[in-house]
Amino acid sequence: MTTLIHMHEISKEWNGRQLFEHVNMEVNEHERIAIFGRNGCGKTTLLHILTGSEQASEGTLTIHLEQEEIGFMRQDFKADAVESVQEVAYKESGAWGSLKLKLQKAEANLASGDQDKISEFMEQYEQITEQYEVHGGYAREIELEKMMTHLGIGAELWNRPYVSLSGGQKTRLRLAALLTRKPRLLILDEPTNHLDQESLIWLENWILSYEGTLIFVSHDRTFLDHAATSICELSKDGVRKYPGGYEDYKKQKKREGKEQETKYRKQELAKKALEESIRKYQEWFVKSHNNAGNVTETRAAASYYKARANKNISRYHAKQKQLERLEGERVERPRLEPKVSMELKDGEFEARTFVQLQDVEYRYEESGKPVITGATFSVQRGKRLVLRGPNGAGKTTLLKLITGSLTPQKGNVVLHPKTKIGYFSQELEGLHTEMTLLDSLLVNPYMTQTEARTVLGNFLFSKDDAFKKIGDLSMGEKCRAAFIRLYFSGANLLVLDEPTNYLDIDTREVMETALLRYEGSLVFVSHDRTLVRKIANQLIELSGDEQGRLDIYDGTVEEYEDHLDRKNKAPAEREEDNRRMHLQHRLHELLTGSVVSNHRNGQPADVESYYMGESVLEEIRQIRAQLDAYEKK
Repeated sequence: MTTLIHMHEISKEWNGRQLFEHVNMEVNEHERIAIFGRNGCGKTTLLHILTGSEQASEGTLTIHLEQEEIGFMRQDFKADAVESVQEVAYKESGAWGSLKLKLQKAEANLASGDQDKISEFMEQYEQITEQYEVHGGYAREIELEKMMTHLGIGAELWNRPYVSLSGGQKTRLRLAALLTRKPRLLILDEPTNHLDQESLIWLENWILSYEGTLIFVSHDRTFLDHAATSICELSKDGVRKYPGGYEDYKKQKKREGKEQETKYRKQELAKKALEESIRKYQEWFVKSHNNAGNVTETRAAASYYKARANKNISRYHAKQKQLERLEGERVERPRLEPKVSMELKDGEFEARTFVQLQDVEYRYEESGKPVITGATFSVQRGKRLVLRGPNGAGKTTLLKLITGSLTPQKGNVVLHPKTKIGYFSQELEGLHTEMTLLDSLLVNPYMTQTEARTVLGNFLFSKDDAFKKIGDLSMGEKCRAAFIRLYFSGANLLVLDEPTNYLDIDTREVMETALLRYEGSLVFVSHDRTLVRKIANQLIELSGDEQGRLDIYDGTVEEYEDHLDRKNKAPAEREEDNRRMHLQHRLHELLTGSVVSNHRNGQPADVESYYMGESVLEEIRQIRAQLDAYEKK
């Protein structure tokens, strides 16, 4: 097995703080290694050291690769304001891309019409063209364009300024450029950020077919499972390597935790036994020593007591040494997994329906393009509704329509009068940046300082973090702070827009636990596929096409995927399955009173005014008859 990189006793200090030390790691050809750890542990710094772009404080780094053989997608990449999308793509594509930019400049010189320098320009052009051909530039140029188009960066964007792209578009563009290089070692820092599900699946498939070596950082657990052959856990004390993906890592950590707990308990029992023995030998020594001093009968008796005292002190010293050895080989108590010991409380709410959308349509004013059309659905108690679809399909727009921060051009959004919405936006509005974390909780009159500290600890804030100003927190810490604020809002409907962005995996799992215990309803958008699988029990798929369509499925992601599999296996039954699904959804709405079809004076009736009249009962009977007919087929 060929070793590409060898790290020996690497350590790194940053701003006077020891990030990590004793890092010993080998990177072998064809491995796909995920660097794993909590936010702030130094994962990005370690990637920079691996590429040679940053120096370690101590230790030895050996790289058996040429610089051109290493492709690195870094988080802190910045382009000049005037650089176009295509120019950045070439810039990130390595040697052949740099030659392409030089070739374009040479072509511009030739086209300038400067006759005095035409010979010089022609000679430059021919030299660059020859080098470009040697690097396979023309073939790679076609491959780059295909890859950019496949990742949603079409030709209409290529001449636009790079800075005008969205975060997701920037990520996909740089990925396309790096992947075209086909380096022997590809290093990716958070490549899954801002990617929609389709792009994530494409990236996973590309990586699985990639013949080189991969080192990456990602908080996407599904991506870790699909892409990684091993996980290297980075802590301040070094790196520990685990074979397999994230689920394999979790099983091994759980097993290690149990073994450590067993050793810790045995150690504590042995420690108590030794301390008890030491105490007894000390007592016996003192007693024998005192007896030897008090003996007046014979010298023989005094000698006997002195001998006993010396024997006890020898045993005492032996037990002390045993205790010292035990302490030297001490097994620390295993770190408990973060747990949420409180529940997210929803306000009192007895009705079934929080909000109802009736034939809602929304268009962007600039383009007139419909983003959402014909949206008719309800958000009901106990439902955890996820909005899915490609980037730009209108997921955030639909959330804003539900919260009332946008008004539809057509249709109605009916909110139950007792619905209280807690909204988590990607922009994290509403955080009081001048307040400390602790003070932001103590504004609640029913919150004690002890309870506030416990809440902060549940969400992985240390004791010292409590006194940090919210404005000084990292983005991940601000996300946690914003989520905690929702806990105290008394909301019975949480609307969450990408709540796990910037969060490490430990924090994501704490958030999942809290959301699973929440008794109200959720409507959320997330690219975290593991969170969606664990949380969602109802799905809305937004098409993202010109019609702005959306499809509703009442069930989990697994159930939805099974439904799609059945459709693909039997295309002739597709229309029947869709019809059955819509009938079931309509029946659910009628039985729960979530659809208010009657209008008074052009205004939608209050949800509370709904009652099951004869026409509704008749529709229920008809739907049940149709569903029974489908079941008998």
